[in-house]
Amino acid sequence: MLDGEYDYILLVAGMGLVTYIPRWLPLFFLSQRKLPQWFAEWLDLIPVAILSALVFSDLFVAGSPRHLEILQPKSVVAIPTFLFALKTRSLGGPFWSG
Repeated sequence: MLDGEYDYILLVAGMGLVTYIPRWLPLFFLSQRKLPQWFAEWLDLIPVAILSALVFSDLFVAGSPRHLEILQPKSVVAIPTFLFALKTRSLGGPFWSG
């Protein structure tokens, strides 16, 4: 029984390393360097791009054979949120400005 538990501990430790190392390496190598302004601005866009990719498929793709469907109820409801985010440059609006 202990042998099976040891495998799970190794699995969790391995998953932790695989998750931690790609986050740590850029931080370690780039923390002491001054990044160009254009590169820092580009890095700021990465979270928005990832969120957009995740949300787009849920809002605009439907059906058993997946197909693009623009006017679904949930995509129409998302339009005010999109307009609000464009106007305030934040999904939280003035309530989340730190």
